[in-house]
Amino acid sequence: MTAKSRKFPLPLSSLDSKSSSRTGKSGHPVQNIATPQTATQNARHQQSRSASVPVTRCLLPRVPDHATPFRSEIMAQHKPADAATAYEAPRRAMVARLVRQGIADPVVLAAMGTVPRHLFIESGLVGQAYIDASLPIGYEQTISQPYIVARMIEVMRNGKSLKNVLEIGTGCGYQAAVLAQLCENVYSIERIKLLHELAKKNLRSLRIANLRLHYGDGMRGLPEVAPFDGIILAAAGMQIPDALLQQLAIGGRLIAPVGEKQQVLQLIERTGNADWTKTVLEGCYFVPLRPGII
Repeated sequence: MTAKSRKFPLPLSSLDSKSSSRTGKSGHPVQNIATPQTATQNARHQQSRSASVPVTRCLLPRVPDHATPFRSEIMAQHKPADAATAYEAPRRAMVARLVRQGIADPVVLAAMGTVPRHLFIESGLVGQAYIDASLPIGYEQTISQPYIVARMIEVMRNGKSLKNVLEIGTGCGYQAAVLAQLCENVYSIERIKLLHELAKKNLRSLRIANLRLHYGDGMRGLPEVAPFDGIILAAAGMQIPDALLQQLAIGGRLIAPVGEKQQVLQLIERTGNADWTKTVLEGCYFVPLRPGII
């Protein structure tokens, strides 16, 4: 993908909005049971992963500017403010921790080190913006922990440039902002109207030109924009909605949490018109995937 220059500001207007699948056998065993996304309970998982991952450097990697097309714009927006520069060290520490946890894609790490996560956190919790924990954002929803955001994006990206990506569950807008650093076009759907408005407010100052927010039922996807090179779900259902499988491009990847009390991350790869393969990655914990809008 070659990044093209884009003009600001971003018009954050929303877009308007059968078949059977065959899944292959799991390529990887499930790692223990699902655990909540909190810093305390993730420590055990981090320790087991880091024991097998050699770490030589814990600094934000340098990547070409074209790999994160809006990196300079975002940093320029916040560099002059003392309040913003105060979060640079915690953000670098977060990236260093991601390296220790096994995240290796330099483009993903650079995107995580670029987006100011503290801008998406409630004021009373902003001091915890860069710890490895999910945090409440209201309406019984959460912003996912940094590790799970980086892990899902790394798996979906698989080292490739992605043109069109669909996110189900915009939430506060943080993961969408990260995705926009490494995808040509990002479309994000939120079913809760007040969260949709919150995400627009959070993202307005960043003026990300390749991100489009949509208020609607994420389980239906966006057929008018499909196919997508990647689809990422930020909520867990008992199974992947068929509509989303159909909107995945051949050769594309879908990453989603699946399950109820015990959830696992699943990777779905579309290999043909009516062929998909499934790989179970690891345990996780997400809010439930629900239909409709509120």
